[in-house]
Amino acid sequence: MPRPRLVRYLGLAGSLFLAGAAWLGGASSPWEPTVTPRTILAGRDGVLLPLCWLLGTVLLISAWWAGRRAVPGLRWAYVTAGLWALPLLPFLPLGSYDVYSYACQGWQQAAGLDPYAGGVDLLGCPWADAVAPTWRTSPAPYGPVFLVLAAIAAKLGGSLTGTVALLRLIAVLGVVALGWCLPRIARRAGVPPERAVWLVLACPLVPIHLVSGAHNEAVMVALMAGGLTAAVARRPLLAGVLLGLAVGVKATAVVVVPFVVLLFPGLPRKAMVAGGAAGALAAVSFGSGLGLGWVSGLAGSGVSVQWTAPPTAIGMTLELFGVPGAVAVTRILGMIALAGVLVVLWSRAREEDPLRYAGLALAATVLLAPVFHPWYALWPLAVLAATVRRDTRWLVVPPAVAAALCLPDGYNLALATKAQGAIVMTLLAGYLAWKVLHEAKSDSRRPGADHGGTDRHRRVP
Repeated sequence: MPRPRLVRYLGLAGSLFLAGAAWLGGASSPWEPTVTPRTILAGRDGVLLPLCWLLGTVLLISAWWAGRRAVPGLRWAYVTAGLWALPLLPFLPLGSYDVYSYACQGWQQAAGLDPYAGGVDLLGCPWADAVAPTWRTSPAPYGPVFLVLAAIAAKLGGSLTGTVALLRLIAVLGVVALGWCLPRIARRAGVPPERAVWLVLACPLVPIHLVSGAHNEAVMVALMAGGLTAAVARRPLLAGVLLGLAVGVKATAVVVVPFVVLLFPGLPRKAMVAGGAAGALAAVSFGSGLGLGWVSGLAGSGVSVQWTAPPTAIGMTLELFGVPGAVAVTRILGMIALAGVLVVLWSRAREEDPLRYAGLALAATVLLAPVFHPWYALWPLAVLAATVRRDTRWLVVPPAVAAALCLPDGYNLALATKAQGAIVMTLLAGYLAWKVLHEAKSDSRRPGADHGGTDRHRRVP
């Protein structure tokens, strides 16, 4: 078993290499791909940039994987995760240009424009050349809570650099809030709090995509975890309000609300959760002047077609074998399957642990949605790490793979392996579907089987 000191400084070395990659070729303004055959062979940095990225990613993932079995303590986990994030703070964003889209959407909101009415090509933005070409025509796909925060950052930041710095500060505060919530959720489920903190905060996706990339997942997941913490503390209205605000960052958080409702006995408390969520979301939507336009903006995220989303991968595979338009069909079927899975999970959560099933619902959402980006893996991880007692290897593998998908400038390796990745993901999806059905059949035949990793019938009194 690796010694804690070795784990800590192995990961820190990885973070330093990644800081070097961000300095040499992170997401810069104006938009420019920095890791291409031409730039590697003829660029000023040669192979140094991809080498820094590769070494940093491998070391960070290895240290996180090695440290999961024996975390010395809660303070050690906090300090180590903080050390890994620190070197990335002064440099360009890693793994994505999304923060520049946030900045422009915030500028539009602060200028009195409607970010849901069009992209930067239509509404304009002084920093439009920093936005990745894929998203220049797309309206904002985020909720009003985040657009208000982005507007504040744009107004106070003034310049693109100042706006990005404030957006990164907001993301870091979200990570800190998440770190505060995790032990409280974990203790309720009988999970060692230091293990939960390690699995989430030390996950390579956090320093790469939340701290460096300043992704708004940091805000969404922090508010979601805050809602779960309030539920554990028997405060239904506060839980509902925080969950409603999480939905106001990204609509995905809505899948958690029905499971949190199950935590409370009696109709009045259940109504407080649902009413708090709906009221908070409505207050921000109409108070910001955006209304419900954000709902129509959700469709813009489907522009990306990558094999990392299983329904999309299956459609891509079918198209490779001559079935035209298969991606659109498999995406629709994936959403129908997701609706069915969520109903089944909710019905089972009524007799078992609702919080753990909320994490499983987020995992199903990630797997069956039309689009998957690496940082989406943090949605279920943030809940399952604090609620699953048993072997956590299945929690660690997907985020570890996801952390290696994006090059420093944001180019997703899935785009370079479309055919191969689609076929492999289709085979993997088929195997997982068979395994789930096989285990479900085995469980149904086993009398008195315990399907959960936590005590049954645990409710907040």
